[in-house]
Parts: sequence; C-alpha cells; structure tokens
Amino acid sequence: MSNGQQRSAIHPGLVVDIVLKQDQATGKTTRGVVKDLLTKSPNHPHGIKVRLQSGEVGRVKAIVSADSKQ
Repeated sequence: MSNGQQRSAIHPGLVVDIVLKQDQATGKTTRGVVKDLLTKSPNHPHGIKVRLQSGEVGRVKAIVSADSKQ
C-alpha cells in the first residue's frame, strides 16, 4: 500500500482507502474505486481529494491496488 499524497500516483480505476469529511475526527476509512481527481496541485499533505465511483468524496489515505476488481 502506498500513501495518497502524490497526485501522479492516483488515477481513475485505482482502488483506494479514503477518509470522508465526516470521518476525519475518527480516521475511519472507506474503500472504493477512483472516478475523478479533485485536487489540482501535484501533492497535498492530507491526501489527494478524489470522488469514488460510488459518489463519495474524501482524501486518499492509502492506495490499495492498481486494478478496480475488489
């Protein structure tokens, strides 16, 4: 697993663990497949913000795998 602070490491179809806005206090992660990258800068200290195929939006905490088969 890799961290999600570098935009270049994240692309649509990637399986990632994200922290949703409402889960920031607890750090609870949600696993899903990246649909869109929302952060424009090349890196972000709290993780790149993405939209999952499920529609959930959060910051990437870990990259799980390169294919979208869960």
